[in-house]
Amino acid sequence: MNFRFNILFVGLLLSIFGLWGCRGTPEAVDPLPSWGATAPRAAVLQFVNRVTDPNGPHFVVEADRIAVFDNDGTLWSENPIYFQFDFAVELARQAVIENPVLATREPFRTAVSGEPVEFLENGAHDLMELLLVTHSGTTTTAFAAAAEAWLRDAEHPVTGRSYPSMIYQPMIELLRYLEANGFSTWIVSGGGVDFMRVFAEETYGIPPERVIGSEVELAYEIGPGGGVLIREPKFFSLNDGPSKVIGIHRRIGRRPIAAFGNSDGDLEMLEWTAAGDGPSFCMFIHHTDAHREWAYDRSSKIGRLDHGLDRASEEGWTIMDMKRDWTTVFPPLD
Repeated sequence: MNFRFNILFVGLLLSIFGLWGCRGTPEAVDPLPSWGATAPRAAVLQFVNRVTDPNGPHFVVEADRIAVFDNDGTLWSENPIYFQFDFAVELARQAVIENPVLATREPFRTAVSGEPVEFLENGAHDLMELLLVTHSGTTTTAFAAAAEAWLRDAEHPVTGRSYPSMIYQPMIELLRYLEANGFSTWIVSGGGVDFMRVFAEETYGIPPERVIGSEVELAYEIGPGGGVLIREPKFFSLNDGPSKVIGIHRRIGRRPIAAFGNSDGDLEMLEWTAAGDGPSFCMFIHHTDAHREWAYDRSSKIGRLDHGLDRASEEGWTIMDMKRDWTTVFPPLD
């Protein structure tokens, strides 16, 4: 075999194996395909790379990689009224069918004859009263069954979609991306903890033990089938504002390094996250897309984002603009 043939033969082999190597090399998978190529996406990727690089100065061990998420307006929609209040309205209507006299009393009268959004005009008191009268007097098991049935059958009044399908596809991608990089993800919401636990695992992949929310008082009783927990008509905790920080401390016992919210009710949670000794990441979801979702912020009765916008600008936190930064809002329907 002469020299020229040797060169050609080796070149052929290299070419063949080179092609095989290319075919066998998997293409890089985009972890956030529904996020536009804008600054918030880059900020998320950069933060995760920093805290997961074992050779870098900002490395964080997995036990401390805790990310907390508000639910309403952060993981799923919250307009025209918080979804749990729609559930409360349905429970009120069922109660009136069983006992028509209730239709002459508030909050049942508004619930059965008006629009749920009317409660917003009367302030938080009526909303809280509606929750208490419809979310108490039953066992935790019966309440969970009622919530599960409603979530399965009810439709959003504007979009016609099921409530669980009103989740944000980009945030689901973010949850999976963080978990793949050693983060534990938690819901920290003003919503009822027993209501959210019904759907959190199937919808978000977050198990019930990692859901922190508002709670009613519970009483233990012995029923026909044994011990039961009865939901009482008074609040044990309202998980909003500073209470979110207290709930995180009591339940998790570690300060988060990443926090995601969308309203002033999440501000303290982001402040506390940012005040940690190590690296941190804080993001507000800014609802700016009136076409694909809703546009609201400073003057909204739902999910008001006023002081939070100012603080985010002052502190250099990330503001995710829904219209600009997300290529997709909701997941496709089956």
